[in-house]
Amino acid sequence: MRSNFYRSLAAVGLTVGLAASAHAASLEQIKKDGYIRGASANEVPYSYMDESGAAKGIGPDVAAAVLKSMGVKEVDWTVTPFGSLIPGLKARRFDFVAAEQNILPERCKQVQFTTPNSSYGEGLLVPKGNPKNLHSYEDIKKDPSLKVAIVSGADQLDFFHGLGIPDSQIVMIQANADALSTIQTGRADAYAATELTVAKLVQGSTNVEHAEPFTDPVIAGKSVRSYGGFDFRPEDKDLYKAFNTALVAFKKTDDYKKILMSYGLSAESVEAARTKSTEDLCAGK
Repeated sequence: MRSNFYRSLAAVGLTVGLAASAHAASLEQIKKDGYIRGASANEVPYSYMDESGAAKGIGPDVAAAVLKSMGVKEVDWTVTPFGSLIPGLKARRFDFVAAEQNILPERCKQVQFTTPNSSYGEGLLVPKGNPKNLHSYEDIKKDPSLKVAIVSGADQLDFFHGLGIPDSQIVMIQANADALSTIQTGRADAYAATELTVAKLVQGSTNVEHAEPFTDPVIAGKSVRSYGGFDFRPEDKDLYKAFNTALVAFKKTDDYKKILMSYGLSAESVEAARTKSTEDLCAGK
């Protein structure tokens, strides 16, 4: 019943009780208790809860395989807004985050990221027919009258600032599930997110489309590509080390590749996730 309890709390936004949890984030204690607490941002296809209440997505699927190899069979999932993932982890409301958060230097100062678990590019969700003819984030910058939506706490804010797009053109929303209504009501001309997020939002909708072709932004001379990982508290060293070691081993298997490609990632993106290091990403390289 623990999973239902935590999901119910998350659904109504009650996290105070979780913050006071005495659950120790050590591998020894987790094995003794028989479960670990994980966090999802409910963003398809990275991490989300399906209609039955089961955790799905790139993060949860890989985490389940890795944790099983560690002898941990149960995960109690909390669903929380993307911008609350790191604060919630630091407040000990959960033991790790499985939302494929991009590994960025500023985030590395707050949490300990595992080896990259995924890699993905950028995209734009636009009204059907792409009436503003948008094919890059630079196109947003060129027209000060345009508004672009992003999820609060998402990487796109850093990308926009790096490109010189002012806050006056940016509309903050709480979750990618709000993107469709934001576009359809005209509150924003486009929604910026990763290519996979945009592709999933387009499925089943006749009023929006993926802006194609799309050119990834180039910031400080580098084309932007995201690398998602799991994050842990820096003080939970033994838990982090055990999980990361098991993840490194799992990434060498065909099962790892199958999970990522089942959610739409290309073979090139899988290989990118296998070759990039957390150290380089945290250093901004």
